[in-house]
Amino acid sequence: MSRCKQSHAPAAMVSQDAFARAMRDASLPIPLGLVDQDGGGAGRRFSVYRNNIAVSLREAMHSAFPVITKLLGTENMNGLSRLFLRAHPPSSPLMMFYGAEFPSFLEEMPQLSHLGYLGDVARLELALRHAYHAADATPIAPEILANLSEDALLASRLIFAPALRLLQSPWPIEAIWRFNTEPQAPAPQAGAQAVLITRPEFDPVPHLLSTAGAVWLDAMQQGASIGAALQRATATDADFDLSLPLTLLLQGGAITGLESKR
Repeated sequence: MSRCKQSHAPAAMVSQDAFARAMRDASLPIPLGLVDQDGGGAGRRFSVYRNNIAVSLREAMHSAFPVITKLLGTENMNGLSRLFLRAHPPSSPLMMFYGAEFPSFLEEMPQLSHLGYLGDVARLELALRHAYHAADATPIAPEILANLSEDALLASRLIFAPALRLLQSPWPIEAIWRFNTEPQAPAPQAGAQAVLITRPEFDPVPHLLSTAGAVWLDAMQQGASIGAALQRATATDADFDLSLPLTLLLQGGAITGLESKR
């Protein structure tokens, strides 16, 4: 007597898009057609996997934005992290890039509109993280600049290290960041701040810049010569002292080369 094998209808195919949406949004149902290794429903395993992903990405947001977490509180940050995951799932397997849209996300939240500084504080934290992960570069010897004539210096263009960052904000973002990271830091006072980030060793360091200093550095980043950038800075502040931002850049290992604009 021959034995017949029971035939089974193939399980419904689950699209990658539906699978990914359900994986990052716990409010969505588990996709139909998922089975475990024994052919049973994979609902419980899917839920565990989904929870693990949500928890690890939530922890990544806490790690990337510790000041925002402190300002809003852990529970509020947890809730924001869930909403952010649904709106902006990871686009890269490298966690250093996760959260790039978070500053704008905070600014678009109506519930946080009374905390206008949050977006720029998040941008500062993001810039510090990206500076940390930026490529290494060998800084220029300070003597190279010191040995140039004034005309040659002003006609030159600086080449900057990949870790360098410049942020300008109408909010006291450096003071807010420092107040929430250093025990003895003074309370922030209202006012705009410009922040230069350098990475002299392994960890990035934020420095306050004057408004004119930020104008000068911004012009330099756009390719202007030192002299042309200086003209823009002195139009903002006739008493601008070029030696101050240059010293910060040299001490921070942020200048890697020099090009003549002649």
